[in-house]
Amino acid sequence: MNAQTNLGKDIALTLLDNRLLRIYAPAETTRRTVEGGRGLTIRDFDTLEGRGNLGQALVMRLLTPQGELAPLGHPAYGSRLHEIIGDRNTDTIRNLAKLHVLASLEAERRIDKVTSVAVTPHPSLRDVIRIAIEALPVGADVPLAISFTLELDTGGQG
Repeated sequence: MNAQTNLGKDIALTLLDNRLLRIYAPAETTRRTVEGGRGLTIRDFDTLEGRGNLGQALVMRLLTPQGELAPLGHPAYGSRLHEIIGDRNTDTIRNLAKLHVLASLEAERRIDKVTSVAVTPHPSLRDVIRIAIEALPVGADVPLAISFTLELDTGGQG
């Protein structure tokens, strides 16, 4: 088994709305086929494999509140990042976010080692933090780098 196949395959997701709550939907792909002598275009789910799948899975784990999937038999899945929503963007909150990221990624069996986690303020949006992660997948020599933003201000909705 090579280093890519042990990272799995899943439905690819597309970010639809980046405000406050991230809204994802399955990514679609189209393919052409000939059926009954006529050409058809078929819409289907797109998939991700290997490092792309692992990167998507890590972001989904971090954006899912821990315990959210308990009714489905996965009580430890997710992270506690949702607990800092509504807090001010301070050094203390950014350090807490880093702690929540590290704790969540520790449970990911496809990661051998987290090599770096940086939580920094967004350069122009004061209530947004940037989270950048480098992690070494199991059986890989090159770290996987992912980054995303998290909006702390709920705009009065929280």
